[in-house]
Amino acid sequence: MIVLGLGFRPAATAASLAAAAKAAAGPDLAAVDRLATAADKAGHPALLAFAAALGRPVVAVSAAVISASTGAAERPAVPARYGRRSVAEAAALAAAGPGSRLAGARAAAPDGLAVAALAIGKSLT
Repeated sequence: MIVLGLGFRPAATAASLAAAAKAAAGPDLAAVDRLATAADKAGHPALLAFAAALGRPVVAVSAAVISASTGAAERPAVPARYGRRSVAEAAALAAAGPGSRLAGARAAAPDGLAVAALAIGKSLT
């Protein structure tokens, strides 16, 4: 299973998310099984539009799970409610399940409003 984690600011657009996703996933974007983000961001209109365009579900990950992530990088700019962890990385890892790993470095949209990271987990069965 491949999960695309997304962290973004409230001003992010679907284009911001798409740019970050393409930067992180490149040609593998079509292989993404689902998207993941923080639960308090899961209803953002830009995310819902991007998910609909990709035809992929969104997994909402609690702030507690994100802040407890040991596989996500610490990022001083990330709000304390997320434990200063990369939301994109932590959400992707959580949604990909136990034993998942990051597929590469997170990538930002050129406008600076969104960040994406890929995690690879066990296959869907």
